[in-house]
Amino acid sequence: MSRVVRVALTQTVNAYREMPATRAELRRLEGKLGEIARANVDHHLELLRAAAAEGVQAICFGELFPAPYFALESDPMWADLAEDAETGETITRVREAAASCRVVVVAPIYELARDGKRFNTAVVIDERGELLGRYRKTHIPQGSNEKGSFHEKSYYGPGDGRQPRAPADRSQNRYFPVFQTSIGRLGVAICYDRHFEGVVRSLKHGGAEIVWSPAVTFGQKSERLWRLEFQVDAARHRLFIGCSNRKGSEPPWNQAYFGDSHFVGPEGPVPNLSSHPNLVVADLDLSQLEGPDPSGWNLERDARPDIYDR
Repeated sequence: MSRVVRVALTQTVNAYREMPATRAELRRLEGKLGEIARANVDHHLELLRAAAAEGVQAICFGELFPAPYFALESDPMWADLAEDAETGETITRVREAAASCRVVVVAPIYELARDGKRFNTAVVIDERGELLGRYRKTHIPQGSNEKGSFHEKSYYGPGDGRQPRAPADRSQNRYFPVFQTSIGRLGVAICYDRHFEGVVRSLKHGGAEIVWSPAVTFGQKSERLWRLEFQVDAARHRLFIGCSNRKGSEPPWNQAYFGDSHFVGPEGPVPNLSSHPNLVVADLDLSQLEGPDPSGWNLERDARPDIYDR
């Protein structure tokens, strides 16, 4: 029996229109970080409503969606953007919109935890606006490539697996929750997480049918491997992956993000059904995940973990 669900990704950039032209002028944004977040939430809620009008049942916003990608440099000013993942203004507004549109939402934010720690966190909200739980990015990058540098370790730490286990979580792995929703079982792997062996495997073992991978990424190697990594993971682990990246550039850094957001499943890429410039919409047939692999492979059965390097 077919189990088709309609899902969406956002593909956009910072919506705050009063960004300074140069890095030297960034200090004038002090005291305006709330305005930046509200402008980006407004933009994404518009995209949510547009997706709902196309029949979308679940949507994932981009990594750190309420802000420009500030980690291109290290500046403590941006720490004040972090919000509570349950009661903060951003999540409160997204919950209200999710309930109004009757859409499951994955909302990746900059989280300020109750103990003062900061995380890069995806909050999962059901179509009634209820919080299902959160995933905290597990692998945090720090480095540079031919296009620019990234300083994420300056802003947040890796997920520590200590957040309370949510009732909707079907995984036994405290680092990689998998949430039971009305459309299926959802996991999240944020940006840099996608490069690490074992992440998608852990989500699959936790029961994931769809993995959302919101990212802010740039550079030649990243672009070259962007589709390849996801295609291999989707085929190897027999699940669907929603892969989102910013598209365009953001003043004053003007770093170009290559976009190329898409969905891929065990049988390959899934067509984009939307003509909206900031949305990717796809129909995923979850029944493809049932039964034996049509290739004849049975990787889970035939694996030999006893001989692999640990």
